[in-house]
Amino acid sequence: MILEGLLCTRTAGGQPHLAPMGPAIDLESGSLTFKPFQSSTSYANLVRDRVGVFHVTDDVLLLAQAAIGKVPLLPANRPARQVPGFVLREACRVMEFEVVSIDDRQDRAIVQTRTVHSESLRDFFGFNRAKHLVLEAAILATRFHLLNLSEVAQEFRRMAVIVNKTGGPQELAAMEFLQMELEDRMSIQPTDQLPPLSAKERS
Repeated sequence: MILEGLLCTRTAGGQPHLAPMGPAIDLESGSLTFKPFQSSTSYANLVRDRVGVFHVTDDVLLLAQAAIGKVPLLPANRPARQVPGFVLREACRVMEFEVVSIDDRQDRAIVQTRTVHSESLRDFFGFNRAKHLVLEAAILATRFHLLNLSEVAQEFRRMAVIVNKTGGPQELAAMEFLQMELEDRMSIQPTDQLPPLSAKERS
């Protein structure tokens, strides 16, 4: 099973680095398997320090900002309890881990870990369509360079209708942030005029 969240590693200078990540989780042991690109900062940090902290959060604005690499201000944090690293104080749940093995034979390395400490910090908000759609939009945003931007824009417009209906201020801000990022990308790579949303897309 894939668990979406935020991975916090340390840079070479000892500063926290946030990145959205969807590791596979072993439901029995709680161990996490990451598949970062070898070109990523997260991968370099994991190879060097061989530890990290994975956060389960319902803060979709932070997830969206981290997906684009534009977190304006690092959230409140404290030192991790069992590994050298940082814990975001407003996360719902955190898992501190050590790297057990790294398979780097593919562009996306396979990083096997062992969870050494796990704790709950606050309740998860609960299921909400807007939060889930912003999460999907953030995942798409990490792939702007691989996707047809016209198709992404149409999907964002469909998502925005539902986010506006079911979301709160945080979700609306996150969706607007991602739409602005897409507009910036499309201004560099112009696309055709998009058709209006159909009635089915608005439902």
